[in-house]
Amino acid sequence: MRLLAFVLAVVAGALCTLQIGSTARLKDAVGETLPAVIASSMVGVAVLAGAMLAMQMPWPSLDKLASAPPSSWLGGIFGAFYALVTIALARQMGATTLVALIVAGQLISSVLVDHFGVLGFEIRVATLTRLAGCGLLLSGFMLIWRY
Repeated sequence: MRLLAFVLAVVAGALCTLQIGSTARLKDAVGETLPAVIASSMVGVAVLAGAMLAMQMPWPSLDKLASAPPSSWLGGIFGAFYALVTIALARQMGATTLVALIVAGQLISSVLVDHFGVLGFEIRVATLTRLAGCGLLLSGFMLIWRY
């Protein structure tokens, strides 16, 4: 089961890169970043709604949605920021540099989120080994960016 989780995570990461390229093409076709991101996001929402229908999954009540903590709604804002920034920078930076920086930001943020138990994550101390891993990733970015 753990291997399947690892494979799915790698596939999700690969699809992020392809999503950036695909939406950047849509931006090239429509001429602007914001409409391209909105149109792409609408396709994603349609696919998810279709999956809910196919699985016969009911929509949660308004009471359940209203009871969610305010921090739980930040994901939509963060996702929109991510989509806009990546699509705006995709052609300028190239896929490798852009994704290397994204992964560096994700890893550093993840170590901090784990260390402080932010947003309900279980606390996992930022050990010297984890920090060294971040340093190695940043070193890898420098090799990718410079050469």
